[in-house]
Amino acid sequence: MTDALAQARELIEPVVAAAGLALVRVALTGGRDLTLQVMAEDPATGQLTLDQCAELSRALSAVLDAADPFPGPYRLEVSSPGIDRPLTRVADFARFAPHRARVELGAGIAIGGAVRKRFQGALAGVDGADILLDAEGIGMVRLPFADVRSAKLLLTDALIAATTPLDMQGADVVVEQAADGRTTTRKPGQVRQ
Repeated sequence: MTDALAQARELIEPVVAAAGLALVRVALTGGRDLTLQVMAEDPATGQLTLDQCAELSRALSAVLDAADPFPGPYRLEVSSPGIDRPLTRVADFARFAPHRARVELGAGIAIGGAVRKRFQGALAGVDGADILLDAEGIGMVRLPFADVRSAKLLLTDALIAATTPLDMQGADVVVEQAADGRTTTRKPGQVRQ
């Protein structure tokens, strides 16, 4: 399945770029029920609007349906990376310093006579191909980007405060749909009429 995922990524990258977006991650999850997850962002905002997501999904569906890179059925999931996003590019580790992250290495690094693979702490940038992390209980460590198995930001108050929503219009409106299909809107706490 690794070859099929690599082929899918080769198909996905130019479609994402043509949409003016940056590819964050392509992953295949699930066992019998496969999901091809594509995360992208608008370089100007670091986020993805619902319209951008829908347009990208349609464009990717057309290309992937024509090429059919997987031997069986799969579901396509196109999304924004979200606030506690995965860190997949070297530049991500510099961009999100000094926010907190969890990083897991494949082979690990030797610290105090033991090999350690999991780290959590404040990102301190990058130096060449190494990630600098002020790791809890250890201090400053250099983690080789080539050995990163997974990494993601941790949801903290500081990260929430630093993340600006694209549009808050309608965020305080509740939309309800009745059994007969009619929809009503109201503010939270407002009594239904």
